[in-house]
Amino acid sequence: MSEQVKVVQVGGQPIGGERLALIAGPCVLEAPSIAREVAARLREICGVLGVPFVFKASFDKANRTSVTSYRGPGLEQGLETLAAIKASVGVPVLSDIHEVGQVRPAAEVLDMLQVPAFLSRQTDLLVAVGDTGLPVNIKKGQFLAPDDMRHCIEKVRSTGNESITLCERGSTFGYHNLVVDMRGLVIMRGFGYPVVFDATHSVQLPGGGGGKSAGERQFVAPLARAAVAAGVDAVFAEVHPNPDAALCDGPNMLPLDEVAPLLRTLLEVRSACRT
Repeated sequence: MSEQVKVVQVGGQPIGGERLALIAGPCVLEAPSIAREVAARLREICGVLGVPFVFKASFDKANRTSVTSYRGPGLEQGLETLAAIKASVGVPVLSDIHEVGQVRPAAEVLDMLQVPAFLSRQTDLLVAVGDTGLPVNIKKGQFLAPDDMRHCIEKVRSTGNESITLCERGSTFGYHNLVVDMRGLVIMRGFGYPVVFDATHSVQLPGGGGGKSAGERQFVAPLARAAVAAGVDAVFAEVHPNPDAALCDGPNMLPLDEVAPLLRTLLEVRSACRT
């Protein structure tokens, strides 16, 4: 992908431009100690490798499969945890926004607002996050064609906000399955905004675990390598010290110990594809 794209600054960390960026963290906030451990370790890894880093964890996952699934600590407590991580670890922070009423309080803490894939066409939500002036990461709905993301972009741009990134997280492929069309990365980047590849949600099996989602963690690295070879600007990964014990999305999350070797490989791929 040779098209020039905007560079979006997230708390001083550039997404787009010469360096591959990483957006990563636990799927949802659990114990504050776990979130801080992950944030600190990822900051250290990215610092060594020269990779811009944004910490991601959700204060609420309103789209869980079951009504009994763990959703997170909620808006108030979750934002307190994210503010503490931002201050103590020194990293920009990102979280999902599910309702217009969450936008203003979240914008007081977060450095980037994320529109979940299931809500990627919600006009009021896209306009509300755009109105904050903060960078916005729009996750492409599992039901959207890549070229349909132009309409999501225009909803945010209607507020005058040009700090937009687009995130691929797989497309619905039959029941309980997702597939990634690498052509979509090229199509979306052609709009002139940085493209993020969500390597962990793309291997999710939605609802495939009965009352919860399943996943195929073994495909995270191959898909991430392919996406970086295709020219994405950032990789998104949900990371946990012990994914099998995580309260959300464990089967598709990346173990914390595997981040550094994968990131080194991705940087080598990016370098090889640019020579």
